[in-house]
Amino acid sequence: MNIGDKAPEILGTDENGKEIRLSDYAGKKLILYFYPKDNTSGCTAEACSLRDNYDTLRQKGYEVVGVSIDSEASHRKFIDKHTLPFHLIADTDHKLVEEMGAWGEKNMCGRKYMGTLRTTFIIGEDGTIQHIFTPKAIKTKEHASQILAL
Repeated sequence: MNIGDKAPEILGTDENGKEIRLSDYAGKKLILYFYPKDNTSGCTAEACSLRDNYDTLRQKGYEVVGVSIDSEASHRKFIDKHTLPFHLIADTDHKLVEEMGAWGEKNMCGRKYMGTLRTTFIIGEDGTIQHIFTPKAIKTKEHASQILAL
């Protein structure tokens, strides 16, 4: 996906098994952020940055939805543990991460494997992608500030 592309209508199912659609956020800007794994240090820092600035983000017209390939049960625990006020999509079949281009080769300690690339898409009120934060651009502890600076 690139800037100017229309985001997919069906995003996936949330932590409660409810289908999440792009049209659920019509008239709002959507922060659709992809992260590798629940309850890991970087992913927790990113989620907490968005949580701590959630009211300010909403005042600026944003809604937040996180996406990882973890299960609904894992997402519920992550939400409860960190009091996250937004939904997390359980993309266990990798459909959305692949469609959005947030799935690719990673390298840790010389070991190559496929996984979720930390990526954030800012989707406008009209459903088109307005900005993309690539993995190298995202500062997990300051991610909400990065978005608010747009």
